[in-house]
Amino acid sequence: MSEVSTLLELLAVGLDDAVAIAAPNRPPLTYKGLRVHVEQTGGALNRVGIGRNDRVAIVLPNGPEMATAFVSIAAGATTAPLNPAYRREEFEFYLSDLGTKALVVESGSNSPAIEAAGSLNIPVLEIGVNEGDPAGLFEIVSDVEHPVSSGGPAEADDVALILHTSGTTSRPKIVPLTHKNVCASARNIRTTLSLTSDDHCMNVMPLFHIHGLMAAVLSSLSVGASMFCTPGFNALQFFSLLEDANPTWYTAVPTMHQTILARAKRNQEIIARARLRFVRSSSASLPAQVMEELEQTFDAPVVEAYAMTESAHQMTCNALPPGVRKPGTVGPAAGPEVSVMDEAGELLPVGSVGEVVIRGPNVTLGYENNPTANAEAYTNGWFRTGDQGVMDDDGYLTITGRLKEIINRGGEKLSPREIDDVLMDHPAVQQVVTFAMPHDRLGEEVAAAIVLREGTEATEGEIRSFASERLANFKVPRKVLFLDEIPRGPTGKIQRIGLAEKLGIT
Repeated sequence: MSEVSTLLELLAVGLDDAVAIAAPNRPPLTYKGLRVHVEQTGGALNRVGIGRNDRVAIVLPNGPEMATAFVSIAAGATTAPLNPAYRREEFEFYLSDLGTKALVVESGSNSPAIEAAGSLNIPVLEIGVNEGDPAGLFEIVSDVEHPVSSGGPAEADDVALILHTSGTTSRPKIVPLTHKNVCASARNIRTTLSLTSDDHCMNVMPLFHIHGLMAAVLSSLSVGASMFCTPGFNALQFFSLLEDANPTWYTAVPTMHQTILARAKRNQEIIARARLRFVRSSSASLPAQVMEELEQTFDAPVVEAYAMTESAHQMTCNALPPGVRKPGTVGPAAGPEVSVMDEAGELLPVGSVGEVVIRGPNVTLGYENNPTANAEAYTNGWFRTGDQGVMDDDGYLTITGRLKEIINRGGEKLSPREIDDVLMDHPAVQQVVTFAMPHDRLGEEVAAAIVLREGTEATEGEIRSFASERLANFKVPRKVLFLDEIPRGPTGKIQRIGLAEKLGIT
């Protein structure tokens, strides 16, 4: 398959009558139908004054229209998906920061994004869906007629997708991803997962986030495969959707996998009928214990990928059989070049701990309007990920922590993930997140938040005793909290930074 460098080229692969997009209780959309829809959407945008590299914010619920809006708008403009759960003030910030040319919402929406757009004089475009239409088909409704000078399909160096970083420790940074970037990422993922047109992905990830957009949507479309668009992740609906979709694979974050496992015993019949070829995990570290339980539950290999927005998602990934999967690692390079670097910018030998760095055609060319961040992020052509890791002799990478998440206990630098991995071995522990809490004398001390398995019990003393038998004394959590649910960010990821404050530990 020749390399493609624009979304229009990427969408040309699927056979006319093959299913591209499916959804609950909707007729499927074929590749021919999707290509026609993309062309019509591009024409509608051009008629209202939107062309190549114009930013179009999308605020839609998870589902087939969100998937096709991303693809069809990006094919002729720049798409900027935003979290529908944002408040008006957040929408005002993101819409302004991005220089948004228009906002797309569903017909009849009462999203605060509409008021935010109004305050910024940004036109709002509604999409209408006709009853009985195939999944993902919509029509842009607008009274505006304002032909654009830079219309037509986007080119390889045009920006297809623009996102903000999470901004947990600073102002969110703007990450522009070109058509070349996203097409390279789709190619990397489909190659790693050996995707074919026979595959059928069930997407449960939010489509305002790089994980779902790249791993589920674009990797599937790039090989002419089909995708089942759910309304998002819901633990109570997951297994009924699994039966309805009958996918060959799904991708999710570790907290979602753990929630699925907690309900697996009561859904054994559906699991027995499933045809999963593999399960994929990304966006946060997957405990080896969870990987093993997932494989036993679904009788399918589980692969963990390492990814970030700045790389248009995937950087490394464990191999599917007959390749080697190493639990606890995020696998070898899976697209871009991957190495480990010291603070001075020197690449380190195998077995040395340092900052993970990457370079390749999927990596963003730089943050927008942020020379300071770019100066810090790029060294000798390599992008610094901000993650600490070590490579083994086989090229498999182990992430030892996020540099900003490392706990500094009186000068001792501790990896919270190492402590997570030990506590996950306790038979009563379902989920755990280790994090830094403030300490008057040491600066930071070790704390852990734990969700217990259903029907089990444990005390703080028992957990600390268990840890003390397996960890040096200074790594043992000084505080253990038992929670019904660990707080998560909008994409399902656990955020260690700021967790102490969020849980009221000061």
